[in-house]
Amino acid sequence: MTAALPNGDDHRHAFRVLVGLVVPTVALLVAGRPELLVYAVFGAFAGMYGRGEGGRRRITHQLQAAGLLTAGSAIGVGLSAVSAPVWALVVAETAFAVVGSLLADAVRLRPAGPFLFIFALGATATVPAGLVAPGAAVAICAGTALLAVAIGAVGTPAPLRGRHGWFAGVRSVVRRPPAGVRLHAVRYGVAVGTAGSIGLAMGFEHANWAMAAAAVPLAVIDTGRPGDAEVRRVLTRAAHRTVGTMAGLLLAAALLALDLGAGAVAVIAVLLLWPTELFMTRHYAVAIGFFTPLIMLMTELTAPSPPLRMLTFRAVDTLIGVAVGVLVALVIRLPDRRSRLPAFDVPLDPVGLDRPEGDGHSGR
Repeated sequence: MTAALPNGDDHRHAFRVLVGLVVPTVALLVAGRPELLVYAVFGAFAGMYGRGEGGRRRITHQLQAAGLLTAGSAIGVGLSAVSAPVWALVVAETAFAVVGSLLADAVRLRPAGPFLFIFALGATATVPAGLVAPGAAVAICAGTALLAVAIGAVGTPAPLRGRHGWFAGVRSVVRRPPAGVRLHAVRYGVAVGTAGSIGLAMGFEHANWAMAAAAVPLAVIDTGRPGDAEVRRVLTRAAHRTVGTMAGLLLAAALLALDLGAGAVAVIAVLLLWPTELFMTRHYAVAIGFFTPLIMLMTELTAPSPPLRMLTFRAVDTLIGVAVGVLVALVIRLPDRRSRLPAFDVPLDPVGLDRPEGDGHSGR
């Protein structure tokens, strides 16, 4: 599929997301704490939501995403603070994947699925204990998320009418969880838990990245029984994730080989957020090619390790996670397609598009 080039709306949205991270990054650099960038990055991801929306709907969706990102980071920070064993990370991230899937579907968050939320949990859980006080870490994430929401509220069109609140969607799921929504959450739980268990068998360093990768192929299917078209999207997303990650790892290797100082690494990582979000709805593989070195550089700041070892592990973990995600998408299906859509105000977008002109790759 040929993807359109980014347009003016893409540039404006990517600029908003970038500014939301630049401000806390400057503050951290001035304070001499670039290694705390990881907490700001996951807070800034709140600005990725509500891409093609405006007014109250964008603000509401970004606040909802901010809450889930902060919750994931808080759980991860707690696990890090007590030096939790890897099996505890697998259990916590699997449970949060299920909850995140239910809530994200309840309020129709886009990007679709719990990927960024569980990634925040896993990445912060792997930060060495004692790097920063847990309360300060969560405050950095929450503060950055609120800044991203504030930036997203600037220059939005008039508020949309109708019910778009968090609790309206959640009440629908809690009272009458549609079969498709429940099953989709089960898919995430099975995929993340299986990939995490494989990572657990391989060692602590593998679990988080494999679990995050397992969630990726599931974001492009609807909440019910994947049909032939959706299976093709799953396979396409898996291929894009794999190719984009491998290209991103090569870029990360080149950047790490420069042996730059912590401040320069932090600045480069932040700047990589611009092309990541610029291409996210246009071509997922290209976006992941920039997202991967962003995460690698951020990881290097918090827990330095031999670059070749780290990059090799990430490549292996991606292959494991993507394979598990595809297998789960193909195996776990609803027997009856009529029950796949939830009874919300607006049907869920099966592809996770933010705008009709996207290429179907907005779910992370």
